[in-house]
Amino acid sequence: MTVDRFKWVLGVCMIMPLAILAKESLPYRDAKLPVDQRVEDLLSRMTLEEKVAQMRIFHANKGIEFSDDDQMVLSEDVVGRLEHGIAGIKNPGEEISPLRAAKLNNELQRYIVEKSRLNIPALFVTESYNGVDAEGCTRFGRPINMAAAWDVELTRSVWDVIGREARLRGMHMCHSPEADIVRDPRFGRMSEALGEDTYLTTEMIVAAVTGVQGGYGGTGWNTTHIGAVTKHFAGYGQVLGGSNFAAIEISDRTLIDEIFPPFKGAVQRGHALGIMASHGDLNGVASHANPWLLTEVLRNQWGFKGYIVSDSNDIARLHDFMKVAESHEAAVEMALRAGMEIDLYSDLAYVHLTKMANQDPGLMPFIDRSVGHVLRTKFILGLFENPYVDLNEVGKEVRKPAALELARRMDRESIILLKNKKQLLPLNGAKHKKIALLGPLLDQEAEKQFEKAAGPGVTFSSMKGFCLTDEQSGIPKLVEVDDGIIEKMVNQARDADLSILFLGGDEYTAKEAYFKAGLGDRNSIDPVGCQDELVKRIKALGKPVVVVLKHRRTLSINVIAEQADAILDCWDLSEFGEEIVANMVYGAYSPSGKLPVTVPRTIGQLPFHYSQKEINYKKDYLFSKKGPLFEFGHGLSYSTFKYGEPEISGTEMDSNSRLTVGVDVTNTGNYAAKETVQLYVKDVIGSVTRPDKELKGFRKIELQPGETQSVAFTITPEMLTFTGMNMKPTLEPGDYHVMVGTSSADHQTVAFRLNGSKNIAAR
Repeated sequence: MTVDRFKWVLGVCMIMPLAILAKESLPYRDAKLPVDQRVEDLLSRMTLEEKVAQMRIFHANKGIEFSDDDQMVLSEDVVGRLEHGIAGIKNPGEEISPLRAAKLNNELQRYIVEKSRLNIPALFVTESYNGVDAEGCTRFGRPINMAAAWDVELTRSVWDVIGREARLRGMHMCHSPEADIVRDPRFGRMSEALGEDTYLTTEMIVAAVTGVQGGYGGTGWNTTHIGAVTKHFAGYGQVLGGSNFAAIEISDRTLIDEIFPPFKGAVQRGHALGIMASHGDLNGVASHANPWLLTEVLRNQWGFKGYIVSDSNDIARLHDFMKVAESHEAAVEMALRAGMEIDLYSDLAYVHLTKMANQDPGLMPFIDRSVGHVLRTKFILGLFENPYVDLNEVGKEVRKPAALELARRMDRESIILLKNKKQLLPLNGAKHKKIALLGPLLDQEAEKQFEKAAGPGVTFSSMKGFCLTDEQSGIPKLVEVDDGIIEKMVNQARDADLSILFLGGDEYTAKEAYFKAGLGDRNSIDPVGCQDELVKRIKALGKPVVVVLKHRRTLSINVIAEQADAILDCWDLSEFGEEIVANMVYGAYSPSGKLPVTVPRTIGQLPFHYSQKEINYKKDYLFSKKGPLFEFGHGLSYSTFKYGEPEISGTEMDSNSRLTVGVDVTNTGNYAAKETVQLYVKDVIGSVTRPDKELKGFRKIELQPGETQSVAFTITPEMLTFTGMNMKPTLEPGDYHVMVGTSSADHQTVAFRLNGSKNIAAR
């Protein structure tokens, strides 16, 4: 650290304690008063400069550091940004331990509070895709793994840990979870979301928001956890060509029925404290300047009371990139009037607001609305009463044994057994005594974990062989693999009784794509490099092949599916992934994950989610096999399950009644195992073309060998409601099919009729 770069050290900055005056007697300082009253009082005391400061977030990389002797050091740039206060700071202390981060954030918050004329604290913001995105916190599997587990309560528990660990290191909000429906595996950010299905994503999002916010129910305080900023509102995962920042073309009906529900659930059921707008547009209207989206739908229709934050620099991009504003100032006004309240990172957008509002007082109501929502969040998080972290709690709570075991459990629940020819898995150490661990996704810890899992008498050899890319973070390049490397791997497999191949993709082959700094989307979904060749050459030896598939996007694994005897689909597991895979291969527990996506045979089938309209399935393609490689909801077990015939409580219902559908499920195998029973509903005839089927319920159960459990689902009118011809919620009479089974393709059907006059108004 140089004196020239960082001139402001805490000891210098802190010699200016402003008088905390008699502020304790002011209404906004009174925790007994309603939040809205406190917000109104504080707003009335703020200058325009102080208000605008509460509408901006900058990144800690602007110059916030913690020296080796635990002294906070601020750059002149940061000191200037904090002159009038700040809405928040992104990722302070992300690269240091939780305890040191807590110390830094306490000092940083103290500086901000005591320098502020009105003692307004800041929000410290993180990301939390698979745990707090910071050093020393528990690392879970990716969100797509959580969806693959099909366990709502487990997901809530994981996010509860995330919320606690984040708060203990001094954070207050996270730009997570993602409520985007992702149906295009070309899109590099696929694993950050929860799959292709609206209902599954909605239930998981509500669980995630509820967990990370500590069960905050819309009233009272949230002082032990952080607030969720659910993103990206709306339609972000539907970018054309799977290309980040591309246009988004979605019909209004699809938007309302399929894309909105996870966000609506986050707002109305999860009480999310924040929403982040989408990078993209909606049918030509930029999301960051869309008053119908941000104000009419989000606030007026759904009752959202939190704050709305831009995605990175996206307000200024209304001019620079979206080309819908003539200037940055025009972009500011468009965004502000539409409902955009916090400018994330940019120095080209809301920085202009003070001057603009002085010239046009008509902007003040929009500024006050925005600042009010930011202040409300700070009051709810208890930051005015106690903005600091209890350092004594950090070591006891962060990465405690229960959290680490939860990461392991999520891994166990999320791994999907796609194929298991002749019940090859779990492996028997007496039958396969020499195992070759091979492939580009082989982790250095794998051999040690497999030795522990297999026990004595089994020997392992391992060879990664090659990397998929040169592993450059910006724009990685594929590695050309010398045939000699492949031959060495084949020779190693030749000396073994069985080979386990670690294949798929990694963080370099599927990631967020930026403008110039990096690429992450792909125009192919085939496995990259020579992985298919490796599988074929090793399988040609005539020995069993197990594939451990790791990836962050859906891959068209045709060759792998054909050649491998068994496939464990792991997506992107936690820090304990190798341990869990090894134990699962040797039967410590049975796989119970189910696919949260449809696996296509080829990119040419896209879009190919299971819930497409029925008319999309009427014709096949020339020279291609029919259907998906693996269907949505698919997942095998080491055990076997028998479903009885589903029973329905009646064959007719109306808009004021409900039906119950039940089924008996029996474990007919030799292993204790879990099964996810899935409920799908099909509207046989609709006034608009309807999906072939839609997931409407699921329940994960655990069965001992020979045990039977009864699983029941309730059919409600709300399940049958859709956006009708008049673009309003509609409940139509007619025939419905209810499908209960183990996947979207393997189920049994019962039927009922909804009675009533045509176009029953939905409640």
